[in-house]
Amino acid sequence: MTDTNGSDSAAPQFTAPKPVIVLVRPQLGENIGKAARAMLNFGLTEMRLVTPRDGWPNPSAGPAAAGANEILEEAEVFESLAEAVSDCTNVYATTVRKRGVTKPVVTPEEAAREIYAEPGRSAFVFGPERSGLETEDVAVARSILTVPINPQFGSLNLAQAVILCAYEWSKGAGLAQPTQEDVLPPAPQDELEGLIGHFERLLEDKNYFWPETRAEANRLTLRNLLTKPAWNHLEVRTMRGVLSTLEKARRPRGE
Repeated sequence: MTDTNGSDSAAPQFTAPKPVIVLVRPQLGENIGKAARAMLNFGLTEMRLVTPRDGWPNPSAGPAAAGANEILEEAEVFESLAEAVSDCTNVYATTVRKRGVTKPVVTPEEAAREIYAEPGRSAFVFGPERSGLETEDVAVARSILTVPINPQFGSLNLAQAVILCAYEWSKGAGLAQPTQEDVLPPAPQDELEGLIGHFERLLEDKNYFWPETRAEANRLTLRNLLTKPAWNHLEVRTMRGVLSTLEKARRPRGE
């Protein structure tokens, strides 16, 4: 709809900012690095750390990040979770445990939909590797984020938990799919006939089509087998090369 001046009077559109990843009291530099790697895999770039146990920067984080060093270099450190999420309107505490705090409970998929539907900044909050978020940490959040998980083994490592959230968010981010290898068209029929004839010639020499009462049925089965895979030109040439090699008299290596 447009007004009398020709301008668009529809409700303004917004693009939700990327969510931030907040690690509360992370223990190992390696785990921080792996979390950074998981983030960058799915397009997230902002990491915030709350009182990391071994301080920051941590020399063990870089190798584990496997190239996601930009995230580590830009990571911010805070003294409290409240400070780390002070500019966020949607804060999700990741936990599989009931902490006695009554809050909405969502899955990563549901959280991703909420993030895209609201204009404010969002944060996924993860606790220490060994104990997870404390009740006081969960109390800061607006919602609890959890996933269906095996009740007999509900332990996720930090990077795994980050991946679950980052992946669901990435579905709406328009990330490019990995480039697929070009698919060659099926080989023309004359090339297939050549391949079939090559097989038959080799097998004939080995008496494969004996007894004669079964020869026609065996040839038909062989033809059906060789026409089923939809060989492309390169595959037919490769198979013909294999058969040609088998035809040759065996020679000692190096000759």
